[in-house]
Amino acid sequence: MNSEEEFYDAETGLESDDSCEVSFKDALVFDSKPGTDGRATQENGVWERRKTLPAEMISRNNFSVWNILKKCIGMELSKIAMPVVFNEPLSFLQRISEYMEHTHLIHRACSLSDSIDRMQVVAAFAVSAVASQWERTGKPFNPLLGETYELTREDEGYRLISEQVSHHPPISAFHAQSLKQEFEFHGSIYPKLKFWGKSVEAEPKGTMTLELLKHKEAYTWTNPLCCVHNIILGKLWIEQYGTVEIMNHSTGEKCVLTFKPCGMFGKELHKVEGYIQDKSKKKRRVIYGKWTECMYSVDPKVYDSYKKSEKKSSGDAKKLRQEHSADGEDADEMPEVQETVTVIPGSALLWRITPRPAHSAQMYNFTSFALTLNELEPGMERLLAPTDCRLRPDIRAMENGDIGRQTDSASTEKERLEEKQRAARRERSKDEEEWSTRWFQLGTNPHTGAEDWLYTGGYFDRNYSDCPNIY
Repeated sequence: MNSEEEFYDAETGLESDDSCEVSFKDALVFDSKPGTDGRATQENGVWERRKTLPAEMISRNNFSVWNILKKCIGMELSKIAMPVVFNEPLSFLQRISEYMEHTHLIHRACSLSDSIDRMQVVAAFAVSAVASQWERTGKPFNPLLGETYELTREDEGYRLISEQVSHHPPISAFHAQSLKQEFEFHGSIYPKLKFWGKSVEAEPKGTMTLELLKHKEAYTWTNPLCCVHNIILGKLWIEQYGTVEIMNHSTGEKCVLTFKPCGMFGKELHKVEGYIQDKSKKKRRVIYGKWTECMYSVDPKVYDSYKKSEKKSSGDAKKLRQEHSADGEDADEMPEVQETVTVIPGSALLWRITPRPAHSAQMYNFTSFALTLNELEPGMERLLAPTDCRLRPDIRAMENGDIGRQTDSASTEKERLEEKQRAARRERSKDEEEWSTRWFQLGTNPHTGAEDWLYTGGYFDRNYSDCPNIY
């Protein structure tokens, strides 16, 4: 079968480091116990989102992807059939919605009067938006053409709609907006993936655009590269690397962030460093931290002075490490984390990651936020568009643990949906009919001038009579 699938894949503050233990209290997760099957419960008539999945993930130890990938070295993985066991029970559209986990940062940016302060927090948001990928080695389900996902969080003050607008190449478009008209956050993503023998590298092509409406500001950036190591042998691990430039199109200010590759000894693993410059290209703040932990900002002069002192004291230690360097091994072993973020005196905490639930490793390494994304809340099914990811039977079967058994509904449903999609494409080809997107259309990003998929509106009017039957 020629399955057409992609292998994808803290309270904000500007206070000094004396308050570095500030944490983000997730308003979406409450304190009472979930049901034993993972479903959320009600207490005093208040709906509570779930804290676990209905079933734990099955072991992948008895499955190998080598026979599938050995002929694909250096190729883009656009038409490679992957066993469903290597998935996680979310669609890529739902994975995109995880950008919104730290929406409190956007609200914080909206409240600040100084543009440099706003840029600091926007930079922290850009880092936080990719933080959920840490240890997420399962791939999300490839969205079907026309698939949608909506997410409304009144307690966090936003709603989001996304749509799979293209199948070849696979492009996912999303649009989030504040319920109080404070911001809009939107973009389209074309994930290009290549297999390099030991690893799969994902390039998330596409531009993120954040508009702070009160300040009449627009920020744009692209996400870093993501690499999953040890696809064939050893323990899977993830790093992100590359340069992310955040541009404020209204003020001319720019933030340049470098997501560092781990390096030979792993000293740079997960590190992010960069700076904010004003329109005259003067450095105003230095940003540093780890995308898996937290981000800080500090005055450039303080940063330079600290680095000079650090470099002088670490010279001998560096020589010692070089003398004891080890030869390469068969697997790309994940380096041990050398240290947590060393806080430079005078730094301000911008963001700290939300701790994951204790049972996360048994739940595909999901965050508390991710655990809720495929949940069907009471009364939701009658309101959703029929194309919503939550209604996909293959994802639902995997979430319920119906995988790797004699029935294996997850695999059966996945194959059925893919064949239905191919049959629909053949019919359109025979009738010389073009696919029409429902909620987005191809246009021009007004801030970058580049081609982009833009939301046309109307989704939340709840008129879905012309939505396609894709499930």
